[in-house]
Amino acid sequence: MKELLLKLADILGLAHWIEITTDSPKCTYYFGPFLSREEAEREQTGYLEDLKEEGAMGISVAIKQVKPSQLTIFDEADDSVNFKSVPVFSR
Repeated sequence: MKELLLKLADILGLAHWIEITTDSPKCTYYFGPFLSREEAEREQTGYLEDLKEEGAMGISVAIKQVKPSQLTIFDEADDSVNFKSVPVFSR
């Protein structure tokens, strides 16, 4: 029953989501959905710990009633992220 309520709340844009933004890398992450603000608040600690362990810096968190179209939004203009080039071989 809870899953059905959660799905309905998400469809209607009434579900709560944890929005975490980081300065480095410049990203916005959405975690959820949750039925209540309190449930989202209880769960946010684990997500924050994971991002800190991965080296994220400048972390901000907000709980919102939104319907995100993407769960991770990477700011491509952020040039502080260094990608390693991978050789591509063709026949």
